[in-house]
Amino acid sequence: MASKMFMGDMPELMEIILNNLNNEIYSLYSCALVSRHWCKMSIPILWKNPFSFPSDQRPLFISQYFSSLDENDRLVLKEHRINVKFPNSLFNYAKFLKVFDLSSIECKVRKWLEFQLASSKPYTSSIYDIINLLFKLFVESGASLQKLDFYFSDYKINPEIFYSFGRNEQFFSRLQDLSFGRPDFIIENDTALLKILAKNATKISALNFYEFYPDYDTHSLHALICIIKSQEQLRRFSLTGLEFPTEFQGIISSLASQKNALQEVIIESCECSTEFKVLKDCKNLEILRINDCINEEILEASLNTLEINNYSIYASSIVQLLTKSGTLLQRLKLVSTEEQIKEESLLLETLNSSCPNITYLNISNVELSTEFLELIGNLQKLQFLTLWYIDEIEDEPEILFMQFAKLLPLTLQYLDLRHSCLSSYIDILLNNCYAPLKYLLIDHFDDEEKVKVLIEFCIRKRSLNYVGVEEGLNLNDDIKKKVEKYVTLISCERIVVNC
Repeated sequence: MASKMFMGDMPELMEIILNNLNNEIYSLYSCALVSRHWCKMSIPILWKNPFSFPSDQRPLFISQYFSSLDENDRLVLKEHRINVKFPNSLFNYAKFLKVFDLSSIECKVRKWLEFQLASSKPYTSSIYDIINLLFKLFVESGASLQKLDFYFSDYKINPEIFYSFGRNEQFFSRLQDLSFGRPDFIIENDTALLKILAKNATKISALNFYEFYPDYDTHSLHALICIIKSQEQLRRFSLTGLEFPTEFQGIISSLASQKNALQEVIIESCECSTEFKVLKDCKNLEILRINDCINEEILEASLNTLEINNYSIYASSIVQLLTKSGTLLQRLKLVSTEEQIKEESLLLETLNSSCPNITYLNISNVELSTEFLELIGNLQKLQFLTLWYIDEIEDEPEILFMQFAKLLPLTLQYLDLRHSCLSSYIDILLNNCYAPLKYLLIDHFDDEEKVKVLIEFCIRKRSLNYVGVEEGLNLNDDIKKKVEKYVTLISCERIVVNC
């Protein structure tokens, strides 16, 4: 089988393998050098999103695109003092592009020009002219985008590119992920692009409007709504507001056209209005993520996953969501970034009475109270638990932690106790924990007694695979050697599980 793969006789299998190296630039480059067959499969993957290459590298790959320019387009380069001889190319690299991120392209073009102009600072007009050359190349080469991130800055698309859009409809026809926004206003040039997207890009599954401003002109708003309504299967919708908009001019209401497809909604920096009531009609909506929003109590949905990140969280504003979700709710994240969760008793009472099937719980700024311990004991399907910013307990903390440890359900595999007083009592917790933990994340452990307890837990349970440590690099070498005989020490960021 290996020889057949090497000779290119199993291209489907090889393509799957190489696609798994999508972000491994150097590995893909090495694969391209193995043989002609591997080269033909590796190069298109390597050039799907070259503008995401590490920022510390000079973006010399841009020169490869310009080797196919005609004489008229080469004049544009000469106008900007670029007279280099571009290398001949074995491939039509522009055709392989799948991701167009305007911010990344603008950054790489700036660096490329600085290099070509001996590090002198390029004019903004030069940067935009080069971007337009690239844009035209991508469209006319036969490329078919999968992802477009278009932040409407001062950059303006040349009129001839709009003409090319009309002759190359495949450029947007397979678009699956679309993100765009403008902080203040959308101009006519940008509105034309929105209209083309509404017509040609109908297979978008993820749509993100960021820095939404309700005072767009009528034509732009209509184009935005048309993009939503023209989709065949819009599964994820995200909207980030600018200056906490309270009016959405029909943008949110238009989600009614996707009521059978929509699965996830993300809203950030918005004041929820009655428009959001449309979510209750979305039959397959499972995930709702709310970041720094106001008036959440107006939201209605039965959810599998609810995530709320806010300066402060009031239980009364989310009780309706929790009650309506009930036994369907499996993943819950409530992060109050600055203050203790308000009306905590109401929150715990609602979770205890309505949401017994939670498997993932991430909650911060709560008290380790009797009601909270009761909740942990009732969540008999809990697998992932994250507790941050738990304040120090004044009365008999050892007894409370012992009770907490004994109540942890036997289904629990992942426990994250960073940034709270709980890490200080890790020895009490492990001595009394019956849960077969596989992942444990803590701030630090530099105490011989705690190390001994951790090793004893590893021997007793035989389940713990990883201990994530925030301050792992500062661990005493002797302690590391002792612990690593029984469990792998690893950076927390490598094993953290998000909602």
